Amino acid sequence: MLLLANGPLRLLFIAQALYWSCSLIGITLTSIVGVSLAPVPALATLPLGVLMLGNLMSVHPLAMLMQRHGRRVGLSIGAVFGVAGGLLVAYGIYIGAFWVVALAPALIGTYQTSAMYYRYAALETVDPAQKGRAAALVVGGGVLAALIAPEVAAVSRDMLPVPFSGAYVALAGLAAIGAILMTMLPDGGIPERGGSSRAVMAKLLRRPVIRGAIAISAAGQGIMVLVMTATPLAMKYCGYDVDVSANVIRWHLIGMFLPAFVAGPLIDWIGPRRVASVGALVLAASVAVAVSGISVSAFLISSFLLGFGWNMMLLAGTTLLGEGHDVSERGHAQSLMELGNSITATLASIASGALIAGAGWVLVNYGVLPVLAVALLLMWRAYVARQETVQV
Repeated sequence: MLLLANGPLRLLFIAQALYWSCSLIGITLTSIVGVSLAPVPALATLPLGVLMLGNLMSVHPLAMLMQRHGRRVGLSIGAVFGVAGGLLVAYGIYIGAFWVVALAPALIGTYQTSAMYYRYAALETVDPAQKGRAAALVVGGGVLAALIAPEVAAVSRDMLPVPFSGAYVALAGLAAIGAILMTMLPDGGIPERGGSSRAVMAKLLRRPVIRGAIAISAAGQGIMVLVMTATPLAMKYCGYDVDVSANVIRWHLIGMFLPAFVAGPLIDWIGPRRVASVGALVLAASVAVAVSGISVSAFLISSFLLGFGWNMMLLAGTTLLGEGHDVSERGHAQSLMELGNSITATLASIASGALIAGAGWVLVNYGVLPVLAVALLLMWRAYVARQETVQV
């Protein structure tokens, strides 16, 4: 917690809490709004799909913007997109226009992308020996969001005459505070390495350490989104009501953020590869609990462990990425990692419903294990290759 004395790190911690508050409000309400306004039920989840598309489309442009002009410019602009998106969704709800509600989340997706870069910005504010703790502290801001967001959503959803429109005005307000905070960050970009973006990214992907870091982070992200999205569906099929599922997801969120305060010091102490391996073991334990039965406690414990394992793999992958690039390649490397995370999360969210309906809860969980094995293999092969090079 001494790191909170670091001014930029403190701003990023608060901004992360604000972003996740916005995100949790959206997760809670977007599907409900979609169902009420969609002309046909099949379009009810279109706003969430558009949000993910906005995320994917903005990953690389934002990274390049920050590479050239600094974190202050890129992160402030990202939060402004969140303000615009929240206000447009609120307006769409207010006038009953489904297509406004469906398309405006693309702007919120850009805000989501910018928030994913908060942890990278944290690495740049501390000495190398504190990088794990710095990234963890910022990710840990989500703990505050788990406490704030439900209350904000409950108070604001009936704030305006049309239900739920007020919640998106509140979302815009939180994003606006985040934008103001980001203008207080230090400024300045880093000169890029010569060559086209495609050439630089291809060169980075030829480095085993980069591939291993991306594999660890993307595997954790994809697994977390797949199983998290599938959990409420599985509980519904098991006969549990929405309130029970909501409590399970609440514990999942605690698992996502609270362990950051343990994972960060561990990364600085034993290194990101060992922490990633521990994270994979925690995810395997989540699978073991999930397939052990369909009691509420089994769902709750497995969901908590799912969040815990994701946290460790995300932070380990983020820290490990820095070993494979120099400062001039920073934007391209971070863009590659976030593209990997976004693509796996998008595919997992699309596939989860079909997999639960077709394969079932048990097989979905067992399917996690080979993904973890491949990610660990890529990471440790890169380490062995580097050690052999050093010895030569």
